[in-house]
Amino acid sequence: MLNDKHMTEQPDNTNEDAEAAEFTPPPLPPPDPKVLSFAIEAARIASDSNCEELLVLDLRGRSPVTDYYVIATGTSDRQMRAVGEEIALYGKNNDAPAWHKAGMDSASWILLDFVDVVVHLFSQELRHHYDLELLWGDAPRIEWQRPE
Repeated sequence: MLNDKHMTEQPDNTNEDAEAAEFTPPPLPPPDPKVLSFAIEAARIASDSNCEELLVLDLRGRSPVTDYYVIATGTSDRQMRAVGEEIALYGKNNDAPAWHKAGMDSASWILLDFVDVVVHLFSQELRHHYDLELLWGDAPRIEWQRPE
């Protein structure tokens, strides 16, 4: 049981708590419509090709590397390669060629880096192993589905 003497010896953190509560990060600038549109279209391409568990994460202000992650799970090596090539072609045809591609040979994790948008195509096993959506759990999710 705590006594009054022990309680009065506790440091007074009220000023620190108040300062922490008052801090709010600066507001983010509005998203670049071209970049956001690219991320959404990449997700739609993957969806149209039957990828599963699609997710678009807004990493602006959270990651110094990119603005958006597009994350999808493929159902086979062939499908993942085809989706990767289709998204890369979309980027090339829209003046946004992939800066870097990785994993096209193994097709268990394909990464397409368009600088402002990074697309991750995972096999089911690696998707759950790396769990990027947990890693970036505080990032807002972008609605990407076409209107019904």
